[in-house]
Amino acid sequence: MKNHLFKSLIVAFFCSLGCLSGFAQQKNNAFKQGEELTFKVSYGFLDAAEAKMKVYPMVSTINSKPVYRIDVTGETLGLFKLFKVNDTWGSYLDTTKIIPYQSYRFIEEGKYRKNERVIFDHEKGNAKVRLYDRDNKKVVDTKDYKVPTNVQDIVSGFYLLRTMDLKKYKKGDIIHITGFFDKEIYNLKLIYEGKEKLSTQVGDFDTFMFTPIMPANKLFRGEHPVTVWVSDDQNKIPLKIKARLMVGALNMDITEAKGLRNN
Repeated sequence: MKNHLFKSLIVAFFCSLGCLSGFAQQKNNAFKQGEELTFKVSYGFLDAAEAKMKVYPMVSTINSKPVYRIDVTGETLGLFKLFKVNDTWGSYLDTTKIIPYQSYRFIEEGKYRKNERVIFDHEKGNAKVRLYDRDNKKVVDTKDYKVPTNVQDIVSGFYLLRTMDLKKYKKGDIIHITGFFDKEIYNLKLIYEGKEKLSTQVGDFDTFMFTPIMPANKLFRGEHPVTVWVSDDQNKIPLKIKARLMVGALNMDITEAKGLRNN
């Protein structure tokens, strides 16, 4: 098992739920500052990693506009610490428009390091990607990319999804999603698979089920290898993700939910 398994699970998770663009602005009644969700990532019977989704308690500002700062972190556990994965992906998200003004990645996987920040100019349809040195102090490369209007990043897109009316979809409906990640524009399709009851460590829920149509690759197995469960309530929190791999399967299950907007 290699370092990219955990990374690929997180990418699949957020690509399957996020990276949306082109939707009408939604009123956010689903989350607030101070929310923190914790997940256990398991490979077979082994606990492989812990992931967290954290909305910082204080609202920040960028260009005099109020923003949520959101971090998604992943760190290997137990025997999997040998693979030394410690990643942070973040976004500064407009509190009203639910669009990102900046996103960032601090990647630590074995000896590999990547420190990157993306600055979005939604009026000009531009994303400026800045790559930093290993100490995250000096800019070593800068490049501009044309992006769609109100494009989402891999983290902010999921929080936009949580503001949407998911009850309007029927089983088999497809949500077309577009986003900017890793210097590329992605056009994906997300299939709504219907409703299912799910028991978790934080309670029992009615859920919405989604499966992304994934591009062919050597990591995942089957036509629709990733399934995501989202709570059918006002919070619309992610509860579980299952990814079938060429060898075995990865599961990501919620273990704790704090600071929810709706109790």
